[in-house]
Amino acid sequence: MANQVGAVLTPGPGLRRRRRTDRLMRASATAAAMLAVAILAIMVGSVAVHGASQLSISFLTENPAGGSLVGLAGGGIANAIIGSALLVAVATAMALPMGVLIAIYLTELSTPRTARPVRLALDLLNGLPTIVTGIFVFGLLVASHGQSGIAASFALAVVILPVITRTTQEMLLLVPRDLRDAAHALGISRWRTITSVVLPGALGGILTGVVLALARAAGETAPLLLTSSIFSSHTTLNVFGAAIPNIPIDIFSYSESPFPVEHAKAWGAALVLIVLILVGNLTARALLARQRRRLGVL
Repeated sequence: MANQVGAVLTPGPGLRRRRRTDRLMRASATAAAMLAVAILAIMVGSVAVHGASQLSISFLTENPAGGSLVGLAGGGIANAIIGSALLVAVATAMALPMGVLIAIYLTELSTPRTARPVRLALDLLNGLPTIVTGIFVFGLLVASHGQSGIAASFALAVVILPVITRTTQEMLLLVPRDLRDAAHALGISRWRTITSVVLPGALGGILTGVVLALARAAGETAPLLLTSSIFSSHTTLNVFGAAIPNIPIDIFSYSESPFPVEHAKAWGAALVLIVLILVGNLTARALLARQRRRLGVL
């Protein structure tokens, strides 16, 4: 009997092969994860090394030096920071209401048969190259009315709409079903339940989706090249005008310049953009963790 038990517990060729395969896959997955982190670290480190020398109070608070002249030292990207914030704010104002309404439809009102094509459309829109979005908006608005901040904001709104929608949808699904059932048992209408129970419970997650969308919109360049790429050295709050300075276009313009001083400005602007996106993503993660703790989700 003891010999039979020992024979059963002895690893066979199949078990040893599975163990080797398991170790190989673990090592491959670990190496892939480390490679991804290393690439990100190299990229961020390179931008930080080249752009750190440009960072200063004046770089963040002053407009480009020399007006329309190029190749001049000094000045900063204050107008681009304000312009980017303005474009992203208008884009969020366009996309947020629609994104929340679509998420409510998918989670509270639709049937599985009708929700499936909507989710598919959102996934395809999320994976669509942003240059295609830029071309679409160019043909829709720019070709007939010229470049403008509104066209740029609309393009960014199309880009961030699926991000807001899918994040809001996931947060609405985290709201316990018991809360909905209790509201219905009290005779509260469906829309009153949604606005008074479901949405307040998912508010933190919705804010998370908005912050993630802001971080993505702030770094988009392709749609802006086709909708609002006229260089301006002045600060403007007129979203209907053509010259809305923004950080991605500044980076592109400075990097294409033949002057080394403007190459340095491009590195500095890139570092500022990375920091802004990093802060946005960290804020979104903190809000998401807080929302999950609030709803009791691990």
